[in-house]
Amino acid sequence: MKKFLLISGFITLAAASHAQIPEDALKYSWQPVNGTARIAAIGGAMGSLGGDISASLVNPAGLGFFKTSDFVLSPGLSFLNNKSNFRGTGAKDKDSYFNLGTTGFVGGWGGSGSWSSKALSLSVTRTANFSNRVYYTGLNDFSSYGEQYAAEAASSGLDITGILNSNSVSLGTRMGLYTFFTDTAMLAGGPEFVSLAMYDYLKNGGDFLLRQSHLVETSGGITEITAGFAANMDDKIYVGGSIGLPIVKYRKESTLLEEDATGDNANYFDFSELSETFTTKGVGINAKLGLIIKPVERVRLGLAVHSPTWYTLEDSYRARMQVNTENYRSIPGTVSVSSDVFTNNTTPVYKYELVSPWRVMLSGSYVLHEVENVKKQKGFLTADIEYVTYSSNRYRNAEDYDDDGYYDAVNDAMKDYYKGAVNFRLGGELKFTTLMTRLGFAYYGNPYRDPELKGNKIYLSGGVGYRNAGMFIDLTYVLGLQKDISFPYRLPDKANTFATTRTTGSNLMLTVGFKI
Repeated sequence: MKKFLLISGFITLAAASHAQIPEDALKYSWQPVNGTARIAAIGGAMGSLGGDISASLVNPAGLGFFKTSDFVLSPGLSFLNNKSNFRGTGAKDKDSYFNLGTTGFVGGWGGSGSWSSKALSLSVTRTANFSNRVYYTGLNDFSSYGEQYAAEAASSGLDITGILNSNSVSLGTRMGLYTFFTDTAMLAGGPEFVSLAMYDYLKNGGDFLLRQSHLVETSGGITEITAGFAANMDDKIYVGGSIGLPIVKYRKESTLLEEDATGDNANYFDFSELSETFTTKGVGINAKLGLIIKPVERVRLGLAVHSPTWYTLEDSYRARMQVNTENYRSIPGTVSVSSDVFTNNTTPVYKYELVSPWRVMLSGSYVLHEVENVKKQKGFLTADIEYVTYSSNRYRNAEDYDDDGYYDAVNDAMKDYYKGAVNFRLGGELKFTTLMTRLGFAYYGNPYRDPELKGNKIYLSGGVGYRNAGMFIDLTYVLGLQKDISFPYRLPDKANTFATTRTTGSNLMLTVGFKI
C-alpha cells in the first residue's frame, strides 16, 4: 500500500477563496516540446539545429538560419490509453484530441556588414494539451475522503452552524456537514468531527472497508503566440530572442465515489459521491534567449535560456455532493447539496498569479556533409540537455484580500514536493535528395522529490519528409510513454494514498509548408 504524507497542512486551507495545489502548477510546466512534424520526428531536439520555425519556442537563435520566407501549417491528432493502479486494483480508460504544432510565418532577409542575414517569425503552437480521461478504483481500509472535511471542521474552531455560514471554510467541508457525510461523534476522548464512512469503526469498533473510484476528465490546453527575431553573423554566430504569450484554457470534471464494502446495512453509511467542475483561464508572458555557434563547419553548439512564464489566472469552481447515511439521525434516503447553496447561487471566481520554472538548455549538432547546396547535404545528428527548476513554481495573490499566508504555505510545500529535473532529447535525419527519414527520442525526468513518487515521460518518434520546388511536407508518428501519480484526495494529518498511472499516447502530425 503506497502512502505519502503531505509535508504541509495547507491543504485544509483550500477554502472558498483558494483552490490551488502543487499538481495545478506542474501541469503548466511538465510538457514536451511541441513543434512542427519535422521537429517532433527528431524528439524535439533542435536547440542547436536551426532552420525551423519551431526554433522560436526552443532556441530563437535558430531562426537566424533562414534567408528566405516560409509559411507553415502543422495539424495533428493524438490518442491516449491510460492504465491505473489504485491500492492493488487496475483500471483502464482512453481519450483522443486534435493537436496543433507550430503554425505560422517566418521571413528571412539579407543583412549588412558582418550580419549576413536576419529573420523574423510569428507563430502559434499548442504547447500543452490537457485533454485526458483517467479512471481508477480500489478497496481502502485506511482512509475516507470525508476525513479532510472532518479535519478542517475541527481546526476551524467553529460549531456546525458557524461552519455552514463561514466563507473561511471550504465548500467541500460545508457540503460534507450539510449532507451529514461528516458530523460530530462521541468517542472515547470526547466529541470529535468524523467521516460517517468511519463512524461505526471509530465508535463501535465495527468493520471498515470502502470501495473508492475516481473519474477525472480534463480538456483545454495552452496555446502560445510567439514572436521571434534572430540575426546571423558571418554564418558562424547566431543570436536570437522571442516573446511568448501563452493563453490558458483548462477544464476538469471529476467524480469521486466512496461506497461501503462491508455489506453492513446498519453502520450509517452507504455511499458518498462528490462531483466537481473546475475551470481555469488566463494569459501569461515569457521570454527566450538563444545562441548558436559553428566552431567548425559541421558542428553546431547551442545555448538557450527560458524565463519563467508569468501567468495571470482565473479559476471557477462548482460541486455537488450526494450522501446516503442509512437512516442516520432518522434521515431517510439520499441527501444532496450543491455548492451554489453556499455562494448565493453564483459561481465564485478566484484570481491569482503563477510563476513557472526557469529552463536552461545546452545543445549540440553534427551535420553530415554540410555544404551550401542543400541538395548535397546528407543529414545530421542532434541532442539537447535541459534543466528545469520545478521547485521554483510560485503562486501569488492577485486580489485585494488577506490570504492568511495560504500562498506562502503552498509555495513552501512545492519547494519540498518538487525538485529540479533533467530532460534529454536526441534525434537524427538522413537525406536522400528530396526525401528524408528521421528518428528521435526524448526523456523528461522525474519532478517529484519524494523517492516513492515516480514520474517520467518518454517519447519515441519517427517520420519522413519531402522537399522540392519550394514546397515541403513532413509526416511524423510519436509514441509517448508517461508514468505519473494521482491523489484522489488529500489529508493533512495522516498518510495519503494515491494511484499510479501509466499513459500510452500516439500522436500523428503533418506539416505542410511553402517557400514564399
